[in-house]
Amino acid sequence: MKFSDRSKEIPLRQTANRNDTGFFYIILALMKYKVSLAVTFTAITGYIVCSGKFDIQILFLSVGVFIIAGGASALNEYQERNYDAKMERTKNRPIPAGKISPRNALLISILLIVLGASILYFFFGMVTALLGLFNIFWYNLLYTNLKRITPFAVVPGSLTGAVPIFIGWTAAGGSFLDSTVVFIGFFIFIWQIPHFWLLMLKYGDEYEAAGFPTINQSINPQNLKRIIFSWIVATSASSIMVPLFLVNISMVFFIIIFALNILFVLTFAKLSFGKVADLNLKKSFISINIYMLLFMVILAVYHLLV
Repeated sequence: MKFSDRSKEIPLRQTANRNDTGFFYIILALMKYKVSLAVTFTAITGYIVCSGKFDIQILFLSVGVFIIAGGASALNEYQERNYDAKMERTKNRPIPAGKISPRNALLISILLIVLGASILYFFFGMVTALLGLFNIFWYNLLYTNLKRITPFAVVPGSLTGAVPIFIGWTAAGGSFLDSTVVFIGFFIFIWQIPHFWLLMLKYGDEYEAAGFPTINQSINPQNLKRIIFSWIVATSASSIMVPLFLVNISMVFFIIIFALNILFVLTFAKLSFGKVADLNLKKSFISINIYMLLFMVILAVYHLLV
């Protein structure tokens, strides 16, 4: 479907009355609510690891982070609306599908960013709010433009996945230079790279057709699998080292983390050494996300119990 900014604008009040979906659901889709929830969960983990408690402040943190992350996602959808219209997996997003106009989507993204940053500033101070705004700068201004130039934009772009842990940490009163949060952030940074390149194995052709340079163009799938596996091993190694930077680390906790990583690496051994045609990329993508979820849950629960 060809998309143009000159298409007829859709007033906000009319958007809510469309038969395909309601205005509320359009906004959630524009915010990429699943991604925004994942960002929020990461920030909550940072708060719990730093404070060792689950209190009312987590509610304010969650609202602020979810809103500002949703604003960044909405702004990204505005920026990439013409590219999204060319890809099967993204053509039904609100803007290319005509559910909301580009102008209204941009307005909503700005309102969300301002509101989210204001909540973070009011409840947690300048540093936490600035970290949220820095992530928007890095994601929407640097990474979003850089990935149109090079397939390796994911490397600096992965910093956006690590910043939420710092947001949660500083919201709990910690320093963003503390070695514990720095190393947890480093682990998340490393994890982002194989996570993204798995998407390239599955959707590389669509990205290329939309005009994005992809790593698939210069590296064959078999070698790309081996590269991904190398990053999987690096991700595993970095997570195993995280306990070394925690206070009051117990042997039981370390054994649980070690066992999780053995399972993680074995799961992806087939990804590197099996045949491309035999791969279940959906299962592999789900597995790497489950691994991250389990690691963060274990990390948070441990600090609530000690």
